[in-house]
Order: sequence, then C-alpha cells, then structure tokens
Amino acid sequence: MKHLKLFENFSDIDSICKKYGIGNYTVNSDGNVDIDGDINLEGRGLTKLPIKFGKVRGFFNCDNNKLISLDGCPNSVGGDFLCRGNELTSLLGGPKEVGGYYNCVNNKLTSLEGCPNSLDAYFSCSHNQLTSLRGGPKEVSGSFTCNNNKLTSLVGCPSILSGDFFCNENQLKSLKGGPIEVGSYFDCSGNQLKSLEGSPNSVGYNFYCNKNQLISLEGSPIYVGGYFSCNSNQLMSLDGSPKEIGGDFSCINNPIEDIYDLFGSYKKYLNSLDYGYLRGTNIVKLRFKEALEEIGKKVPYDIPGYKYI
Repeated sequence: MKHLKLFENFSDIDSICKKYGIGNYTVNSDGNVDIDGDINLEGRGLTKLPIKFGKVRGFFNCDNNKLISLDGCPNSVGGDFLCRGNELTSLLGGPKEVGGYYNCVNNKLTSLEGCPNSLDAYFSCSHNQLTSLRGGPKEVSGSFTCNNNKLTSLVGCPSILSGDFFCNENQLKSLKGGPIEVGSYFDCSGNQLKSLEGSPNSVGYNFYCNKNQLISLEGSPIYVGGYFSCNSNQLMSLDGSPKEIGGDFSCINNPIEDIYDLFGSYKKYLNSLDYGYLRGTNIVKLRFKEALEEIGKKVPYDIPGYKYI
C-alpha cells in the first residue's frame, strides 16, 4: 500500500486531521485524502499543506498563510477555492476543477499556469505581479478581475463575461485581446492607453477609462448600459463616444477648450449631462445656449472658473 511521503502510516494522517479539525474524510490507497465537506486552513501559518488532498466536496480555504506552493491541494473542489494572501509565485499544483469562486489575490504570482480551464463563478488574480493572462481560465461565467498587476497585454482572458471585468492599475497600452462582451462593469482606468481600440462591443453597466493617456474615444463600446467615465485623460474631442449610453457621461479633467465644437457627437448625451462632470476641462467657451434650448435645458451659471459667452 502506498503512503504519503510526509507520513509513515495512516495514523499520522488521522492525527493531522484531528489537529486541523478535518472531519468526514476518507484515506485513499494512494494516501490522498477525500473530504465530504469544507476545509478551512485560513491563517494557520502554514508553509505547506499538512496532507495531500484528493477531492473536497465543499470549499477549500488556505488564505493568509505563508504558502509558496499549492502542492497537496485537492484535484477537485466542489465549492470555492481561496488561496489569498500567501507567497505563491505559481498556481501549479492547484485544483483543476472548481465549482465556485477561484480567488488568488495578494500573492506574488508571475503566471496563471495551473488554473482550471473553465469556471462557473468569478475568477480574481488581482494584486499580484502578472505581466500576462496566458494560462488563465478560458471560460468564466461570472466576473474576471486582474487589476493591480503589471499586465502589458490582455491576451489570454475570456472573450465573454456575464459579470465584471477589472483590468485597472496595470501597464496596458492596448485593450486588444480583452473580452468582447461584458455583462456588468468594465474598468481599464490607470493604464497607459491612448486609444480604446479593443474595447468590448457592449458593456452592461458602467464603463471606466479614467487616468489614461487617451487622445481619442475611438474604439469605445457601441453600447454602455450605465455610466461612461473618461476623466483625467488628454481628450480634445469626444468623437468616437459610444452610440448609446444608459447613464451619465463624465469627462472631468481633460484639455477640452470649446464644447460647442463637440456638439456634433455630444448632443445625444445632453439629456444625461451633469455639468459638474465638465470640471477641469479648461473650457473657456461654453456656448451651450443654442444647443440646450433644443432640449429645453437651462445653462448653469454657478460653476466657478468658467467664462460663459
């Protein structure tokens, strides 16, 4: 009979399970341990997993330890798989099947190799040291968040997401390779984008592209179901804006000088325009009157720092 390398006999496994409060377990002939329930090893100061798991039918939580490897993880997890706040540089050795969330934030990951190919819930690899999404799941039914990494490309991420997609605070110069359809929020703020080429065709809720280097909105989604925010860029024009926006439009802190020149593309948003969203645009010619009279909206005269003509 084969045993774990860590143990000389199965009584060792019994004592380890008792120590960590692991019940409803079955020791297989190869020494792997199946669990009919959940495993919670959070915050135990572990540098490695205490036993070799086989299948866990509930969730598996090894958050906030000192793990440098996922060796010993189950092959299959029926619920969520959580390995946040460790010192992992790789996901190799992790489960190939996860029925719930897969969350590996706040590690030192440089690669997503070892992830499941598909997930029925969300996937989060935020706050790591990733430069690429290659090796990550190809299909994710919920949200996908990869913000606060060192990404230079979105190649490798799923093409369709029903939830959110966050790739903010990276080093992206292009959105090419990203999802073509996002069901909820899309946030690519805090990158090095000069163009929105590669954006999804449609975003179900809010779209954020703040704090980039955008000189044009060409490539924007065709449809945004909620709020569209392009604050703190280098926009001189709003040409290329989405054809349909369900919520407000915000372009704070851009070097736009004469909004009258924007009305050709912008008039369709006047009903949802909050004039506070024009702060910091260097506008010196707010010739709103004629355009606004068409929709019966009053010109505001109480925004400090603006010169109205």
